[in-house]
Amino acid sequence: MTGRGAILLVDDEERILKTLSRALRDEGHDVYVTSSAKKAQALLSERSFDLLVVDNRMPEFSGLDLIRELSRSSAESERPEVLMMTAHATVESAIEAMKLGAFDYLQKPFEVEELLVVIAKALAHRRLRSEHRYLLSERKTEFNDYGIVGASAAVRAVIEKLEQVAQSKSTVLIRGETGTGKELAARAIHDRSAEREMPLIKVNCAAIPENLLESELFGHVKGAFTHATSNKKGRFSLAHGSSIFLDEIGTMSTGIQAKLLRVLQEREFEPLGSERTEKVDVRVIAATNRDLGKMMASGEFQEDLYYRLSVIPIELPPLRARREDVPALVSHFVAKHRRRAGKNVEKVTAEALAALSAYDWPGNVRELENAIERAVVLSRSPVIGLAEIALPTAGSAKPDGLPSMSLRDNVDWVERETIRRALDRAKGVKKLAAESMGISQRALSYYLKKFQLG
Repeated sequence: MTGRGAILLVDDEERILKTLSRALRDEGHDVYVTSSAKKAQALLSERSFDLLVVDNRMPEFSGLDLIRELSRSSAESERPEVLMMTAHATVESAIEAMKLGAFDYLQKPFEVEELLVVIAKALAHRRLRSEHRYLLSERKTEFNDYGIVGASAAVRAVIEKLEQVAQSKSTVLIRGETGTGKELAARAIHDRSAEREMPLIKVNCAAIPENLLESELFGHVKGAFTHATSNKKGRFSLAHGSSIFLDEIGTMSTGIQAKLLRVLQEREFEPLGSERTEKVDVRVIAATNRDLGKMMASGEFQEDLYYRLSVIPIELPPLRARREDVPALVSHFVAKHRRRAGKNVEKVTAEALAALSAYDWPGNVRELENAIERAVVLSRSPVIGLAEIALPTAGSAKPDGLPSMSLRDNVDWVERETIRRALDRAKGVKKLAAESMGISQRALSYYLKKFQLG
């Protein structure tokens, strides 16, 4: 038997108590015995048990009475599994015991091996129930504030707005710098909406080559273009009756912007290569880290689309604007990544926490999480220090109140190096570089301009 547990054994026959308790202890169980249902009641109130094995026919207070009292006096999560033994089994008593939450019952006389098998199943069921409750509590903790960690005024304002937005079907535009949690905010809106039982369909517009994005969004029919060998449903079709999250909306070409505008206005579109109009009921949640106002001024983004998207705008604050949340975020990420890495890491030193709080975090929460994950993996002790944090000039970091430090963003460095190396491999041919990275040429142009490359 693989499962061990704390078992309370109740029977008014001393011979049965001795035989069964010996067999259960031989299996490694922690066994408590009593010949009195009243005494069992007291034991159940004093400590927790994994399993109650109780005889039904006992003087003064029956096993069924004990099960009935247990179901009234304790929360379901606190009750042990129950196995009833009886030499006077009837269908009525068995049904009532099961209705009261008993896992199973055995009719006397029975073999000890039979009891051990049923007990193994009962304890396995107990473990599954415990794991289920744990996962539910973890999920509740994780999404209690929509998964957003922090108690600053800026964070509370965002959470309050998310709660209001979730109750409507209005289009939402989430704006914020890289790493501020735009997808997390989109998930929060969907998870608290009336459509939460349906999946949230996600599209990273910058990650899909421009010539494929229209097909990904709206689908296509067979023969619409080379290699279109069958009909394909687009993401909008998949999101019918639910929500669609369009990340990096600012990288869309003007042609696709026009088609998206029609979806928002008319709730319809045609799949690529088709003359058939498809109706769709979907809530659009868009996100961007770009300045759409400047893009409208330069003609890169349609003004009508911008106003259709930003019915409800949500601005996510950068981490440097809510430094008081850094300690809570650090604690959260240490706990998260020590479990993943299987490391015995408990906390961050006060000196390291001061450096983390003072750093500007141009990559925001995502950059902070990456830094903590790296520190947890590299740490050789339960306490993370400055050496493991390894921020640029971290040793000279100062507490809040001093001017912000102008430090390079690790995320930007990775993006810049990725773009540069892709261009080197493609010998400067931008189309080939974009294809090798799986992004559109428009997105590549954005990054080239951002990092002043090529």
